[in-house]
Amino acid sequence: MKIMRLAALAAALLLSFEAHAQTTLRIGLAEDPDALDPTTARTYVGRIVFAALCDKLFDIDEKLNIVPQLALSHETSADGKEVTIKLRPGVKFQDGEPFDAEAAKFSLDRHLTMPTSFRKPELTALDHVDVVDPLTIKLVLKTPYSPLIAQLTDRAGMMVSPKAAKEEGDKFGLHPVCAGPYKFVERVQQDRIVFEKFADYWNKDNVFIDRIVYLPINDATVRLANLKSGGLDLIERVLATDIKDVRADPKLKLSTALELGYLGLTINIGHDKNKGALSQSEKVRQALDLSIDREAINQVVFNGEFTPGNQWVSPEHPYYQKAFPIPKRDVEKAKALLKEAGVKLPVSVDLMVPKGAEDESVAQVIQSMAAEAGFDIKIRLIEFATSFKQAQAGEFQAFLIGWSGRIDSDGNSYVFLHSGAPLNDGVYSNPDVDKGFEDARLTSDPAKRKAIYEKVTGQVLKDEPIIYLYHRKLLIAHTAKLEGYRQMPDGLVRVIGLKLK
Repeated sequence: MKIMRLAALAAALLLSFEAHAQTTLRIGLAEDPDALDPTTARTYVGRIVFAALCDKLFDIDEKLNIVPQLALSHETSADGKEVTIKLRPGVKFQDGEPFDAEAAKFSLDRHLTMPTSFRKPELTALDHVDVVDPLTIKLVLKTPYSPLIAQLTDRAGMMVSPKAAKEEGDKFGLHPVCAGPYKFVERVQQDRIVFEKFADYWNKDNVFIDRIVYLPINDATVRLANLKSGGLDLIERVLATDIKDVRADPKLKLSTALELGYLGLTINIGHDKNKGALSQSEKVRQALDLSIDREAINQVVFNGEFTPGNQWVSPEHPYYQKAFPIPKRDVEKAKALLKEAGVKLPVSVDLMVPKGAEDESVAQVIQSMAAEAGFDIKIRLIEFATSFKQAQAGEFQAFLIGWSGRIDSDGNSYVFLHSGAPLNDGVYSNPDVDKGFEDARLTSDPAKRKAIYEKVTGQVLKDEPIIYLYHRKLLIAHTAKLEGYRQMPDGLVRVIGLKLK
């Protein structure tokens, strides 16, 4: 009996040692992601999680250059209608199935044909995929499509296991299987997502952490407190007001970059059941825009750390249209526009806002400013994932929501502003805008594309389906024990090469 007890104690000590030796990276997220299926997902926080789970055909580097990942190279035909992609050999999915040309074709076809896919508009020019040989695919396009490779650096380029996708069907997001460095273990909604290192990952020599646990914590103050106490190792979306606090702590490090995306007010134009003044009149939308002081929001809420903006790309972006500068606040002109529109004052607006300290503060500042011009904004706070469901159902008049951004301007605009695009929650439709976006996809000449976008921008800023407000600075804080972290402008938390001391 005594020997058995000693043996049990020895086994327990061994297990304790192994558990202690195993490294776990705990990441605090600002929200709980939506489905863990790259075909149907649409949240920024989901993309952070996918960075560890699902490799893509291509990736980007710090300078926004496109670099190989699951693909090794690509070549575009002279007419721009065929793109041949060479695939990396020796890659496996996390269920042991091989990644090859047939699997790549399956994933791209799934993005294109799945009824609930949000990737369709990103691959709209793709007619079909040919398998050339076991490690080569040819993308045959309906028309030339300049943003194609840029789209394949994100969810459209994520490859899923055909076997798992067929077996799970529309439940694939509950048990996702991709070709990334970490495989799915479990998910408890609103509590945690757990991954463990995939032993057969193609780049396993650069994976040094055994497990990753993602913990959704909506309150940024609580996230930071957990980081300081050692309960978390990395947190995303540090409050701008906490920057000094993080930098003053020798146990913490702050990584920053200007995001590629934006935050703005999406206006429900075509799906507003109540037919409110905001949806029915562009003059009312223009008046709301003129009632807002973007720099004041930046100073009051973000300590001047963010970048005010009025377009889907920041003023630092090469496709920013300088012909349309950020408007100054003009309350008198806003009042005049409301009078011209002939609307009853105050104009009532239901503003849907995802829960979170910064978004709530921004909404309150807008509410106060707009009141001076004649608006009665009613702030409706809502859980993040639920806000997307309500947006798709048209259950809002204005929606304060951000977009994490893409390296190509098309990825920040088409999916929100083209008629029928799945992220066009406001159901905005303008034939001239549609044609402009389509034409911009046909040429890879930057000067020609920018000229096209200038016309499109002018029309969008007149129609105001989205009131663009500012571009966030990505603020990622982590323990000084974490080595090798680099912040990219796309806001993703890449885990390759990370080490915990």
